[in-house]
Amino acid sequence: MLVFPLRNSREMGKSIAKAAKAKLGNLKSDNFPDGEFYIRFLDSVKGKEIILVQSMSPNPNDSLLELYWAGITAKQLGAEKVIGVAPYLAYMRQDKVFNSGEALSNHIMAHLLNTSLDKIVTVDPHLHRIRNLAELFHIERKKITANNDIANYISKKFSAKNTVIIGPDSESSQWAAVIAEKIGFESSIFEKQRHSARNVKVNVVKELAWKGKNVVIVDDIISSGHTMIEAIKTVRKKEAKSVHCICIHGIFAENAHAKMLKAGANTITSCNTIAHKSNKIDLAKTIVENW
Repeated sequence: MLVFPLRNSREMGKSIAKAAKAKLGNLKSDNFPDGEFYIRFLDSVKGKEIILVQSMSPNPNDSLLELYWAGITAKQLGAEKVIGVAPYLAYMRQDKVFNSGEALSNHIMAHLLNTSLDKIVTVDPHLHRIRNLAELFHIERKKITANNDIANYISKKFSAKNTVIIGPDSESSQWAAVIAEKIGFESSIFEKQRHSARNVKVNVVKELAWKGKNVVIVDDIISSGHTMIEAIKTVRKKEAKSVHCICIHGIFAENAHAKMLKAGANTITSCNTIAHKSNKIDLAKTIVENW
């Protein structure tokens, strides 16, 4: 087995190779002056199982195509099996044609990976209208969850006696509620009203004893951060002692990290599916144990 980290996942690739006790492969990935990709495997991949590690953020377009290029090239060079580990899998939120003439992005992304990989491994992909990866991928596929790692992190940092866990919208319940139940914390879910990409309001579905408590808000993805910011403001109005935000995939577009801190978040923690200064939960071991 050879593990090749691509541009977005240098550190994660190293961690995965260490956890798998596999050799770290050398691959040159560059761009020509006109922007075209240049990919070269510096280690022989012929007859070997190849692991390509590439998170699809930042720059989802380039990161998807780099993974596609590397997968096709490894196959052409005679790799026995090409496995793509995409800790964050982009294009999963465009899972429906909402307006006439739109591209169905998740199907197009899956088509590229179906033709360049033998297996896809990812962490907590955004499954909403698409309920199973088998609806997109005809190659081998594996969905891994960060729930246990986040639950362990929360239980070490906080006490169930003075801490509650919140999901900022109904979709987040598959993480927040499950994690809270796993470690015996009280929880609630907010209801989101999205008026536009940057205009979001949240309402409390179930009132808790917020005053003087630590509140941990858990979601799968923080992108522009508007949903989290509204949740932070709502909790602050209820006189919580402190507010802590945890996510699996920290995209933090449009300076979301700084905006969340300004809104009143005491801490912001993410898993290392996307490289960011907030990474405090390492999923490499979980990925290797479950792929």
